[in-house]
Amino acid sequence: MNIEQIIETAKDTDRRLSPVSLHERQLGQAKHLSCIITIKPEQIYQPIMGFGGALTESSGYVLSALPREKREEVLKAYYDPAEGLGYTLARTHLNSCDFSLGNWACVEEPDESLATFSMEKAERYQIPLIRDAMQTAGGLSLLISPWSPPAWMKDNHDMNHGGKLLKKYYKLWASYFVRFIDELVKRHIPVWAVSIQNEPEANQVWDSCLWTASEEAEFAVEQLGPQLEEAGYGHIKILVWDHNRDRLWERASESYAWPGAEKYIAGAAYHWYSGDQYEAVRWVAETYPDKLLVFSEGCVEGGARPGAWFTGERYAHNIINDLNSGCHAWIDWNIALDLTGGPNHVGNLCDAPVLVDTDKGRAYYQSSFYYIGHFSRYIKPRARRLGVQMDSWMVPAAVDGRMGNTMEALAVRNQDGSIVLVLTNRTEADMVYRLRLSGETDERTLYCPPRGIQTLVIR
Repeated sequence: MNIEQIIETAKDTDRRLSPVSLHERQLGQAKHLSCIITIKPEQIYQPIMGFGGALTESSGYVLSALPREKREEVLKAYYDPAEGLGYTLARTHLNSCDFSLGNWACVEEPDESLATFSMEKAERYQIPLIRDAMQTAGGLSLLISPWSPPAWMKDNHDMNHGGKLLKKYYKLWASYFVRFIDELVKRHIPVWAVSIQNEPEANQVWDSCLWTASEEAEFAVEQLGPQLEEAGYGHIKILVWDHNRDRLWERASESYAWPGAEKYIAGAAYHWYSGDQYEAVRWVAETYPDKLLVFSEGCVEGGARPGAWFTGERYAHNIINDLNSGCHAWIDWNIALDLTGGPNHVGNLCDAPVLVDTDKGRAYYQSSFYYIGHFSRYIKPRARRLGVQMDSWMVPAAVDGRMGNTMEALAVRNQDGSIVLVLTNRTEADMVYRLRLSGETDERTLYCPPRGIQTLVIR
């Protein structure tokens, strides 16, 4: 077993995506052995598209407050393929979302011809951020999600507080999607996928709209899919659900059962806000192996958490379990927010991996930024997940003594043949582990420091 690299981030140290030598982490004796990790290269699972974050109006706004060189530094930190996190995916909003400066639509007043369609609001902060991120990355796979149609298309005449799209506007709303994509393409911004609705079961005080699973499927099959095809965008993927894991199975299976769904619905997107229902991800992945599963949004709610460590650990926990359950692509929420966790036009403040002091023009990189980087920088697009087994050697040094709550691992094989293992240690003690490749006699005993994460690149 040739361990080419060990990269490490750990609390109470200065190590942040830092290389450490094998000599520094290898142990001759397995004192206090925590677990045995066995990578199983013969067990090959789903391909992984990559990782990314959301390019919202709010993110564009706070980054615009930075001096030009600092803004470029943040974009390179995320998108530079060689030196940054290597993001290859992105998500943005059609019309406004809660992380916008206010409610707005591309067609504000009733206009069934869409002659008044305007990108003026999107051009302020959203489009420049998308364009610059794509240029820095050398291209991104972009997911478009609406939070609400224009108020005049809805039964409550309000972009906020839920409501439903009037049935008579299904065809027009599909045309609206196509027009927005047309406008992006004019600006040299290609689109990879669309979801029909962000959080379609949430009646929120911000931009929201309610859809049943059958309504989403009907809209995709009868209107959006055919219109995308007719416009020359048949390659754009249509995703349903785009809400929490807890209802992923019920919603996806109902939408997929709609006649014609096989042709027009490429998969489902989901969020983490309902908790750890990874069995739902696994059920969908195993039952519908030809459908995409995209984690499309997650953040720590309640405002900015400058300097917090648990936020990074939460990201690692979710990425490891989502990918181990069959997820193909993983997209974070806002790439940057201010020190309050905004701006958000209804005060729904959240944390982000980069926090910006808009008064001083400074950017601060949080633990979540580095934790995500342990995956995104080393797991390349089209990598395949491998089997990995963690067997506890003793009761883990944690309050509840349960290994799954303290130590977790993910293994993949990149297309160049390298194996990448990412493992986390959420305990306050060294995690001593014995590493094996199934079918080989060679093994190593290493350790991961307390509250740390490691990425190993193995040949």
